[in-house]
Amino acid sequence: MERRDARGRADPPSAERRFVRRCVTPLHVALVAPPWYPVPPHGYGGIELVVSLLDRELRRQGHHVSVLAAEGSPGAVVCAPRGWHQDLGAQQQGVREATYASRVLRAIASLGTVDVVHDHAAAATLVTLAAGTSTPVVHTVHGPLLSAERAFYSELGGRVGLVAISESQRNSAPNLNWIGRVFNAVDVDDLEVCARSEKEPYLLCLARICEDKGQHIAIEVARRAGVRLVLAGKIEATAAGNRYFDRAVAPHIDGLHVVHVPNAFGSEKRRLLSRATALLAPLQWDEPFGLATVEAMASGTPAIASRRGAAPELIDPGVTGFLVADVEEMVTAVRESHRIDPLRCAEVTRKRFNAAAMATGYLSLYERVARLSSAVA
Repeated sequence: MERRDARGRADPPSAERRFVRRCVTPLHVALVAPPWYPVPPHGYGGIELVVSLLDRELRRQGHHVSVLAAEGSPGAVVCAPRGWHQDLGAQQQGVREATYASRVLRAIASLGTVDVVHDHAAAATLVTLAAGTSTPVVHTVHGPLLSAERAFYSELGGRVGLVAISESQRNSAPNLNWIGRVFNAVDVDDLEVCARSEKEPYLLCLARICEDKGQHIAIEVARRAGVRLVLAGKIEATAAGNRYFDRAVAPHIDGLHVVHVPNAFGSEKRRLLSRATALLAPLQWDEPFGLATVEAMASGTPAIASRRGAAPELIDPGVTGFLVADVEEMVTAVRESHRIDPLRCAEVTRKRFNAAAMATGYLSLYERVARLSSAVA
């Protein structure tokens, strides 16, 4: 029988409990978030959400955690003032990242003994940490690995242990210094699950609006299926993102058949995720993870995604969603989505992508790099 604590939450699996007991010596982990949004985020901010969940779970398991992040992050060491997000995608982005890197390095030096630095920020911060601290550095690769990224990570050699967020991502550059793969988590305690009878007749596409996310495909699928579409997400803050929105998305937004919600968060986001008929992820790129896909499934809403990137690792076909090859298959999947049991969908997803599972994966890597560092010293 599943054991639950006083708040009704399920205890971690037995193997996980054994690992937590084995790590009897608390670690001091410095978590470095990107400089753009607070931890946790107030709306958009997928990486910041992951950092927040990891911070919370590591503390729950008795470890000492220092979070280095943007202003507005409760309890964090602030290394970036509020408002820098306005420079994301702008000419000043590189200078902001370099400034942040310098502040992070100085802040870590003031923290005393740190067992592991776990970086989630950009290249400037990572290369500064790799060169400027003797503390073991672990870095989660949150983005795609194109030519420039592969060259950068290759130059770091063995100074940084890289963590993939999917096997698809790791396999795209197998020669890098990977030390493991840990799936991202979603905040299952902050999500709702609706019974099938509570579902509403609309499709949801929850993502920043850009060509890679394929909102134009979602619009076409919804039109063919005859179902209302809610596009939830900010327009990507680039010239290409604005052109895409103006050309391929904006002409279809009429407030009736296609609705745009620029920044869904809190209760509105929970409702959109749990009550949707299905979530559409018509990916036009090899996405290395897909937080919105997992959030939807953890809310009991089937995800219908292009069969590429990490999607096949996240979706259990027929149980938590469907994998498709084109528009026709996506339309068919929309019509079959009523066959997915919302409660079963949520149960399966929550077991795989909760904060405890993510923290357990990272703790095993922290322990390994800290042990190796001690042996070298």
